[in-house]
Amino acid sequence: MVQDLYVLMITAAVVSILFKFLKQPVVLGYIVAGVLIGPHLSGEKFVNADNVMQWGDIGVLFVLFCIGLEFRLKNLISSGKVAAIGALTIIGGMMLFGYVVGVDAGFDMINSLFLAGMLCMSSTTIVMKAIDEAGMSKERFVKGATSILIVEDVVAVVLMVLLSSIAIRHQFEGAELAGKVFDLAITLAAWFVCGILVIPTLIRKIKHHLNDETLIILALGLCLGMVLTAEEAGFSSALGAFVMGSILAETVESHRIEKLMSPLKNVFAAIFFISVGMLIDPASVAQYWMSIVYVSLIIIIGMIVFGTLGCWWGGQTMRDSMLTSFSFVQIGEFSFIIAGLGSSLGVLNPIVYPIIVASSVVTTFLTPYIMKAAMPCYSFLYNHSSESFRAKIDQREQEVVAAETKSANPSGKEKSMADKARHSVRHTFFLKHLVNLFIKNMSAHEDNAQK
Repeated sequence: MVQDLYVLMITAAVVSILFKFLKQPVVLGYIVAGVLIGPHLSGEKFVNADNVMQWGDIGVLFVLFCIGLEFRLKNLISSGKVAAIGALTIIGGMMLFGYVVGVDAGFDMINSLFLAGMLCMSSTTIVMKAIDEAGMSKERFVKGATSILIVEDVVAVVLMVLLSSIAIRHQFEGAELAGKVFDLAITLAAWFVCGILVIPTLIRKIKHHLNDETLIILALGLCLGMVLTAEEAGFSSALGAFVMGSILAETVESHRIEKLMSPLKNVFAAIFFISVGMLIDPASVAQYWMSIVYVSLIIIIGMIVFGTLGCWWGGQTMRDSMLTSFSFVQIGEFSFIIAGLGSSLGVLNPIVYPIIVASSVVTTFLTPYIMKAAMPCYSFLYNHSSESFRAKIDQREQEVVAAETKSANPSGKEKSMADKARHSVRHTFFLKHLVNLFIKNMSAHEDNAQK
């Protein structure tokens, strides 16, 4: 185990330096490193593949826990229309594309559904890193893009539960799946309500006794406790890790926990992506190169088309819609997790995994270059559109700017529907104390974040 970890860490360090020098995503380097030290090229000479897979499984939990820590309910609500419509358009369209591709390739229903699930999720890690490296983190479209990615992450966790149920039953039963979704919704609601009402209050009361060491131990203990709870409830461990991260995101110590978890997340994320690369057989990649190119084109074209339509329908400007969609042209961590789930359940066709991972490598490599093409493509679309469509584009731009101006300078005279709803719920007899406690926790969290 120690030798395996040594080889992984040294390899990860070398490739991260190399790929930073080449100005390529480090995630891509980790996958390439996994191929180089994996059993298909090096046998068991360097590392034990089984040990690395166990480390990789732990890495998945920490990656999802940290994604949950970045989940902000307030930010999601503020851009709810773009997030909901954009994410559902992308997921629905790409799942349809993926299922058709699977059926066309001769796969059965289960493999086609798993393929659809793998193709419908952009990589939060890669998208945000690509935006940051391109110097676009302050652009207007980033808020909507981040909200869409959050919704995709939530849907991905739910999708894994549904795919697991289908894989175990080997058939699609609508009533049973509807019951499973209902059970999941009730369980999530109970976890979030109890968690957000209890854990933030507990952490706020013991805040002055929590040094960095104690806080990180407490956070990891809560994470692993929720993982075990999720497994006992019949759901995936990944769901438990994500939920606890989301609950801790609403505490006064969320930013501190996120900062403390960052080194641990980076270490285990590296191990996870290296373990993914170790599963790639270069011979299979060479054998199925046409399928890899085909799937990569499906991902790029589908993400651009459905991403642009979804963001436009959600209320974004055409410029922001295209900037968002052109940054979503890859698949990443959740695609690997879904592929690993299918493999562990013994239902995934062996040729699917190398095709998916290789397609992820190709699309990840191309992401920075495709992002640079967003503005030229927008200019081309605008200049070659009809007068009526150009008028709609200009009108949407004016509406968005006006909304931003109004949001920055609120009149404070008229209550919104949301304010009225909160007022009504707050004065409901049975929920009054619970709601006030929740608001108190959220206010404390926001005050701490502003400091």
